[in-house]
Amino acid sequence: MELKLYLRMIKRGWWIILLTILIATNVALISAYFTPPIYQAYARFSVSPSANLVGSDQDVLNSLEALDKRSIIQTYAEFLNSQSIYEETVKNMGLNPADLTQFTRSTVVLPDANILDLTFEGPDATLVAMLANNTGQTAINHIQQLYKVYDINPLDPAVVPTVPIKPLPLRDAGVAAVLGLVLGLALAIVSEQVRIPLESYRLKASLDPVSNVFTRRYIQHRLGELHSREATEKYSLGLIRLNGLSDLIDTLPANVIQQLLRQVTAIFKKELRGNDMIGRWDDTTFAIVLPKTSEEAAARTMERIRTTLCAPIELVNYGETIQVSPTVSVSSFHDGESAHYVAEQAEFALERSGAH
Repeated sequence: MELKLYLRMIKRGWWIILLTILIATNVALISAYFTPPIYQAYARFSVSPSANLVGSDQDVLNSLEALDKRSIIQTYAEFLNSQSIYEETVKNMGLNPADLTQFTRSTVVLPDANILDLTFEGPDATLVAMLANNTGQTAINHIQQLYKVYDINPLDPAVVPTVPIKPLPLRDAGVAAVLGLVLGLALAIVSEQVRIPLESYRLKASLDPVSNVFTRRYIQHRLGELHSREATEKYSLGLIRLNGLSDLIDTLPANVIQQLLRQVTAIFKKELRGNDMIGRWDDTTFAIVLPKTSEEAAARTMERIRTTLCAPIELVNYGETIQVSPTVSVSSFHDGESAHYVAEQAEFALERSGAH
């Protein structure tokens, strides 16, 4: 049941979901369009025992064993990532550090290998490649002055990238669409949870608490809507006055009146279609709105209801029967007439019918 309820909420709020997805996707695409591209270039370096190492084979093995402990590799990585070496490289290239604020760098030691990756990112594809190669060479020069046992050499020089790493419009739009879908689903469910209590409150306010059918005010409102929506179609208004209640409405207990009126409305519902509306017009009169119904058809329906109500109504819980003595009237919409006029004609016909 819970799943079906949520599915109904989502179905009603489909437009919220679609709108959220479209907004999120458009925001991502617009953001990607105005965001400057960022390029990435990396230079790869290898570390190995020096070719000039003089000694026995055991010395070479010892140097390889020391290299396997990763401390040498990590030290060389710190050289590549050194701020002073970077600043020296920038100075040697004749660049202004203030122009490089959008450039970033990082050094990674590849697992289970004596390989270092120096990566630069920035808005200039050519410059990121030059910075990676030149910074690597500056670091090599410093390392060679301090460490004679292990060599660090370029393995894969950085090349000028042709495709930016970000923004990626298609990927960003896809992620935004998914996020928009999730947000849209949440908004659709929340909006339905807010709307349902409001609709329940409005429905409760439009019901007569005694008879549990619509109030006169609501029926008049619906007549106005029906009139404006179906100006070219027929609709009819029927009134049923329960004359037998005129002397009882103020004397019988409230619970007895409530049961009686609800039994009467139950009879109405059996005789009417699902789209017909029932309302309490006044204390002893009910109104029935019959959409798309001619005056002749409405008159037949009202007469059928009157005939049914002519039989005494037994109050089940009280062992009493009451004769309601109904009279009915019908008024239908004709071109040029207002909903108010249709109601007035029904009331006039009811008064005339009751006078006979």
